[in-house]
Amino acid sequence: MSYSFIQTPASMSLSQSPMIFSVSSSQYTNENNFQYIGELYIWTGSLSASGSGDVWTLAKYPSSVGKTGIFDVSRIVNSTQTQLVQQNISPISYSKLESYYRYFNGTTYVTGSHIISPLFKSIDGYQIFPETIGQAIETITPFWPLMTDGPASQSVMIDNIGQGAAWVGNIGTTPGTIADNILYTGNNGSTAVYNLPTASATDNSNEQVAGFPIGPEEFNFPLNLAGLERYTIQARYNVLLVGDPISFNIVCPQKYPNIRIKWKNRFGEFDYLNFDMINKKSISSQKRTYQPQLGSWQGSTLSYNEYDSQTLNYIVDSTQNIICNTNWISEDYNEILKQLLVSNEIYWCQENTTEVKPITIVTSNIQFKTGVVDHLIQYEFEFAFGQGYKLII
Repeated sequence: MSYSFIQTPASMSLSQSPMIFSVSSSQYTNENNFQYIGELYIWTGSLSASGSGDVWTLAKYPSSVGKTGIFDVSRIVNSTQTQLVQQNISPISYSKLESYYRYFNGTTYVTGSHIISPLFKSIDGYQIFPETIGQAIETITPFWPLMTDGPASQSVMIDNIGQGAAWVGNIGTTPGTIADNILYTGNNGSTAVYNLPTASATDNSNEQVAGFPIGPEEFNFPLNLAGLERYTIQARYNVLLVGDPISFNIVCPQKYPNIRIKWKNRFGEFDYLNFDMINKKSISSQKRTYQPQLGSWQGSTLSYNEYDSQTLNYIVDSTQNIICNTNWISEDYNEILKQLLVSNEIYWCQENTTEVKPITIVTSNIQFKTGVVDHLIQYEFEFAFGQGYKLII
């Protein structure tokens, strides 16, 4: 009898999109109360710590066509990924599925032998249409192992901070899917190599993604800034170039204070954008009123003070917002701006410091522009501060 997996997730998966295990049995599928059972193991840390993680038991009746059992474990895996990328640049989890069948023979349940899937890794990200279910992550962006959709040419200011993210863990056995260094090339003739930690030396889930500086003022930025007007970054495996390069053009500061925003993209890592045109801050509050009891009811006679009020306010909530405008940008930014609209982790990078302020995006609708029709492209976004005016815990 054959019992096997006929579909498994990619070895590195994005857990907000389907993560499918399909199992098939060549016998007994027509038996009474036949079910496919899947025991899902999820853990973080050491690869050998699988026994210390959480286990979910799933049951599926055979499908009407093919008599297979199809398990989508994405929502379970994603529900366990609660760490912010701001806390941990590599919030990877490990998973595997152990599966067997069972059916009722009239007196007792009969259980088949167990099979165990290959290990797979996952991060809190998502695929987009029309990518296929289970598509290898290294094939869905030309910049991989850089964990971004670009764009290939970006603007940056000389005082910008920011870190990119590169995948340094193994995906199968293909060297072209990982990086161990980043090559920097400046227009001023300077070149530098930024060495990434080698994840193959460890099996820790928190070391599968490594950061590297992309902003000129980021700590350890390796290029000489004298005369630097533009530079490119390129992932490498030893001296083998991997994926497409990204170019950064240094632009001059505008008369308005720059608002630098970073947000979690679909790969579960950060993209950045400068909003260096006009910005406006505002604060709003939701108030309720109540009528206090006036007078000296605890005294021997009743009186009241002339400053007593029959109506008092109390603030239920307050929100601080900021409206930001981009400079003129190319339509190549449209894809990552879509990811900004749906991101659940966004920060305002504070000037001349590594501190950030949490924000959420208020803008819910945007009409994207193209260079052919609009020629010059500029966008306005509204954000709400994640921390209100009053400190309330």
